[in-house]
Amino acid sequence: MKYRLVLLLFFAPLLNFAQQGPATTRLKQLKVYEDSLKSVGRKIINLPEGLERQNANYTFIRTLVSALKINDSYHYGFDSVKSVTILNSPDDKFRILSWNVVNDDGSYRFYGAIQMNSTGPLKLYPLEDASPFLKNPEDTITDNRQWFGARYYKIIPVTTGIAPYYVLLGWKAHTVKSTKKVIDALSFKNGLPVFGAPVFNGNGKTRDRVVFEYTSQASMTVRYVPEQHLIVFDHLSPPEPKFANHKETYGPDMSYSGYSLKGDKWLYMDNLDMKNLADANDAQPYVDPKKQAAIDKASITKKPGTF
Repeated sequence: MKYRLVLLLFFAPLLNFAQQGPATTRLKQLKVYEDSLKSVGRKIINLPEGLERQNANYTFIRTLVSALKINDSYHYGFDSVKSVTILNSPDDKFRILSWNVVNDDGSYRFYGAIQMNSTGPLKLYPLEDASPFLKNPEDTITDNRQWFGARYYKIIPVTTGIAPYYVLLGWKAHTVKSTKKVIDALSFKNGLPVFGAPVFNGNGKTRDRVVFEYTSQASMTVRYVPEQHLIVFDHLSPPEPKFANHKETYGPDMSYSGYSLKGDKWLYMDNLDMKNLADANDAQPYVDPKKQAAIDKASITKKPGTF
């Protein structure tokens, strides 16, 4: 029931039309909302109890939707709100807002929305994380109400086929033992978002999305090399063959694999040479919640005038 409540928090305000007013007034309103979102976002990360974090998250959602209702909010960046990642599609047709809340057991739940770049009333699609109910996420096409939640850090448009779509790279912390990353596909059918498509070929099968799981003690790179139309990533393997069925033990094995765009499909490639794929922009554009909590606590405990 509580996940349906999240949808109601998103949808109920959409019954109203976008707020109008002079540009300077709208900008001031958005700045006030940004300050509120920044404050509440820190609570989502720093509050010690899971129920407190969830309550702060519901406040965050209500505040965010109120802000997005303001006319021309699409072009406002909310740059100081570090608890949410906001990505604009390269063609500027939409942007995705995504964030996460840590549960008391160390697992994560993801939240998000797709805001379309449209005039008039706010056009917003809330994203409901249904990850626990997707038994075979690599073989499942979903809508925004059955989202395989993630915090996205890259949008890659694919326009070489008959039906254009977007590839999404996302971080998906999973449990205290393992972390996930995902390569997903986003398209729009009759104006509505669709996640997943049978466009990832090779390595034994065709996938609607690609999901990586590995030990939370390791770091895995998944990034896009635009010059070569290539998604490259660390190849994962278990520390010993006997752990082959335990993905929470997997980690990078110092080799690299990838998906190369051929037409409108992505073909799997193994044993890539990383010497020619160096990329200074490999850093993730969001701060891990645990690291952000440490930053916040340090800023609170610092004495005035210290650096």
